[in-house]
Formats: sequence, structure tokens, C-alpha cells
Amino acid sequence: MVIHGWPGSVWEYYKSIPLLIEPTNDVAFEVICPSIPGYGFSEAPHQPGFDVSQTARIFVKLMERLNHRRFFVHGGDWGFAISQAMAKIYPENIRGVHVSMSGVLNMRGIQWFKFLVGMYAPGLVFDNPKADYAKHYPFLDKLSWSIREAGYMHLQATKPDTVGAALVDSPVGLAAYILEKFSTWTDPDNVGKADGGLTQKFTLDELLTNIMIYWTSNNVASSMRFYKEGFVNFIVDQRPVSESVPAAVADFPNEIARGSRAINAHQYRNLVQYTEMARGGHFGAFEEPRLMSDDIKSFARKVLDLEAIEKSKQKTTK
Repeated sequence: MVIHGWPGSVWEYYKSIPLLIEPTNDVAFEVICPSIPGYGFSEAPHQPGFDVSQTARIFVKLMERLNHRRFFVHGGDWGFAISQAMAKIYPENIRGVHVSMSGVLNMRGIQWFKFLVGMYAPGLVFDNPKADYAKHYPFLDKLSWSIREAGYMHLQATKPDTVGAALVDSPVGLAAYILEKFSTWTDPDNVGKADGGLTQKFTLDELLTNIMIYWTSNNVASSMRFYKEGFVNFIVDQRPVSESVPAAVADFPNEIARGSRAINAHQYRNLVQYTEMARGGHFGAFEEPRLMSDDIKSFARKVLDLEAIEKSKQKTTK
């Protein structure tokens, strides 16, 4: 299962899915790519309180009804949060969890301690001190950028219907609101470009298709409501993913939330793979479908090999 985020849609994976179903090193997938309820053409929830954990429950139930009791899951943005929740709440169902955002978003006490120590003595904390230092520091610069770019998040987590009412009434307004995120989150250097650097990674048809999914379904307000329902519970949930669930992190250089292997190792007790991707930003599968699909397959191959070793050990002990 691959899970999208905001302001994306299932369209984010249209270039990745053909690569994922193509056999590589004896690994190929049957791909299930659902819309989060309230996104795309998936009906919006009718009751308050529909958050990340509720979405995780529905997606696990969906997979079971499709006769997939154990499966791999990948996610970015809200898909990252939902994938994490699936691994935490239903570890017996998740064969492996692969994400393209960082555990830095919901760090626990020991992670914050390492984060602070790393500021002054990176060699004591990080595997690759120079590269990992650049992901987290200078802290004030990173914090300043986050504050500047997080206005949408505060608005959608507190007053989603206010801005939603404006966007459902204006296709140009909707396009501007969404495309600004595709510009900045793909590469922060795009901020100063006259055209926003939009066509460096995407075609206009690709971008407009994503916008039209929101426009024709009239669901931008319900998609933003997901922030109000889910943001606080997601940040508060600091439980690590169980050791029984193999995990992988694809760290894209222009991702808006990055974290070193040392930081992520506390969020994922069984971190099988951590990849520093050669290029790409927040929309990894959309921007770099080959890199993303190869990383997911590499992770799955490792998990399958580990499972084979474990089965062999069990036969030997018997």
C-alpha cells in the first residue's frame, strides 16, 4: 500500500506504480493506492474525530478485505503519519513500513537530548557528523524557515473551513494555494524564481491533473479538515514503532522534515534501511519515481531475506 499526503493525491504515484509492479531482484508488488477519506474521490468523514489512527484502521481493514492480511506500506506527508500509525497500532499486519519523512516530527525525550548534544558535539551523536549536522542545524535557521513555511498548517489545523470556503469558489485561488507548496517543498531555492521552478520536476499537465482532482471533487475543504482532526494526536503520539516491524527511511535532500539515522533509530526500533537519496524533495515518488521505487524494492528484498533466515533458524531448532 502506498499512501499520499496533502496537497497531493493518488496522482503522486502514477509514475511510481508501473515501476513497483515491474520485477526487480525477484521483488514485485501488487500496489494498492487509496485516497485518504476526504481526499480525491473518497467520501469525506461525516463525524468529527476522524484522524490518523482512524485512517490507519480503515486502511488495514481495506487490505484485509482485499485478502492482504500482511503487507508493506509506504507513505510521505500524511501518508508518513498514517503508515507510522498502521505500524504502531497493527504491527501484526505490517510486514514492513517505508517512509519518506523523518521521525524528527514526533521526537521523544532521548531524541531531543541527542538533538541538543548534536548541536555542540555532532561526533558523539551522528554516524556521519558533517552531513547529519547540516540536516538539523543551524537550529535557528531551520526554525525560522519552518515558521515562515508553516502558516498554512496553523490555518488548516484551526480554521480549515474558512480558507476552504474561498478555495472551493476559485479555481485560480486553488491552483495558487496548491502550486506554491509544489514549488517550495520541491526545492527551497524555487522561492526566488519568477516561475517558481515548477516545471523543473513536473510538467504542467501533471500539476494541473492534481489540482483538478481537488477541483472536480470539491474536496479541498475536507482535505484540510484532516489537519484539524489529526495534527495534535499525531504530534502527541510519541510511541516508537515496534521491533517486530522492519522499517526504512528514504531521506530526500530537499524534504521539509529530515532526520539523521541516529534520530530515526529511536522512532523505529528495527530500522533495517536508511537511505540518503541523491536528489528530490517532499514529493519524492512524484519527483523521483525511479529512486523511490528502487529504494522500496531494496527494503522489501532485505525484509524478505531476513524472513527467510528466521524461518531457517526455526526449522533448525525444531
